[in-house]
Amino acid sequence: MSIARNVATVGSATLISRVLGFARDMAIAAVFGAGARADAFFVAFQLANLMRRLLAEGAFNPAVIPLYLRARDESGPAGAAAFAGRLIGTFLVALTGLAAVLALVMPGIVFLLAPGFEFGSERATSAIAMARLMLPYMIFAAPVAVMVGVLNANHRFAVAAYVTTALNLTMLAALALVFWLKGGDSDWSAGVIAMSVAVAGVSQLALVAAGLASSRLSVTPIAVAFDKDMRRFLKLAVPGLITTALPQFTVIAGVMIASSSLSAVSWLYYANRLIEMPLGVVSIAIGTVLVPAFTHAVRSGDSHELAHVESRGLELSIGLALPAALALAALAEPVVRILFERGAFTADDTAATAAALAAFALGLPGHVLAKTLSPVFFAREDTGTPMRAAFVGLVVAIGGSLLLRPSMGHVGIALAIALSGWASALLLGILIARRFGFGIDAQARRRLPRIVIAAVVMGLAVLAGLSWLAPWLGPGAHGVTRVVALAVLVAAGLAVYLVLLTLFRVTSPHQLWQAVRRPA
Repeated sequence: MSIARNVATVGSATLISRVLGFARDMAIAAVFGAGARADAFFVAFQLANLMRRLLAEGAFNPAVIPLYLRARDESGPAGAAAFAGRLIGTFLVALTGLAAVLALVMPGIVFLLAPGFEFGSERATSAIAMARLMLPYMIFAAPVAVMVGVLNANHRFAVAAYVTTALNLTMLAALALVFWLKGGDSDWSAGVIAMSVAVAGVSQLALVAAGLASSRLSVTPIAVAFDKDMRRFLKLAVPGLITTALPQFTVIAGVMIASSSLSAVSWLYYANRLIEMPLGVVSIAIGTVLVPAFTHAVRSGDSHELAHVESRGLELSIGLALPAALALAALAEPVVRILFERGAFTADDTAATAAALAAFALGLPGHVLAKTLSPVFFAREDTGTPMRAAFVGLVVAIGGSLLLRPSMGHVGIALAIALSGWASALLLGILIARRFGFGIDAQARRRLPRIVIAAVVMGLAVLAGLSWLAPWLGPGAHGVTRVVALAVLVAAGLAVYLVLLTLFRVTSPHQLWQAVRRPA
């Protein structure tokens, strides 16, 4: 098993999904800008986005994978398939009932998510209507998540990694319809886009079902149960789901605090979507691969394999997240201008979104490290410790937002969310050192400082290049010129980083090629 190759497989699929997500958000920005209906849409999308995090980013893995493998060891493939079928049937029924209840109480939920929305206002009314249209998406969330966990437990990462792609493609199709019919910034357009979220749930279910069939894996018979296995699953799953949901709750809390200011919700959303590109590609890929890797190592009792998995996970997380954070912080304004500044999205929106993006970027390595360290506990069937660490992060985000917003506005909220990732990662690191000890091998001790140095030098090189290329990246430059200048700057930064990693003997072009050339 190659951790780097599996990470590359999941990461490349996540990258494609994130690129499609950017195309989706660029289209939404062109339709709604950062005004009242945009604020309403992004508040309504919070629930669906939370479900996306839970199903598409491996939140069920810490509960599904260990118990699925246990069932397979004890009862064979048929027993494991029956266990998965009971999970799917039970959650399908439970989530259908929950969706019906949420539809009834949606006005209260919207005002909880956005207390700054005035009762009866355009923002509040639109948010309630769109949130109800998106609700069917959540019915398919748990069944899809269970199937994804089964695929990952059997080291079938590729199909599961493309789940979010189905969501983005479905929404892009709806946006294309809006542009074709010239719907513009209207309730009709908002309704079409909101309904596409519900349709996406069906698309994702079909995708993972096809992946199971092609891998000759079964999740039948589908049944409803609340037996010992289900209770054990819930004991593991609930803390694991809370752990994954809490970082999203930090964003939701930021939106709640920012909702009284027009456009602040939209600025934070667009900036957060940009930070989710590296966060998704790195943390989702690493987290998805490390849970089964750690689980297999723990079950085998092989200390050398445990040290190998932990060391490679830390190298990959720091080696990918740190340069991405430094580059995004430096290039925030030109990136936002190129991606979003058109149609209803103005130059003022660019400046406000870029400031939030730079603040978010400071927390990227911390969030990725938290995602990397959590599987150390998940593999030991301990989902409570990562949950408590994520809760500490949430407290830091809320407290910091309330403290910093009066003086820094929406940028203070973004900064507080950035600090929350570092708080969670620091706590997890301390607990690992106390309970198990870090199993970092000699290679990692040699490579990690060199990776940090290479990333910092790369960041300085990007800043120097930004100063030199400023006339070609500014608001007065032609759109194509901006894109070319930014592409040159990004390519130069990447080249500097890879050359330094080679000179420092951290990796080589041959090793990088070997990591990505064969799919998992």
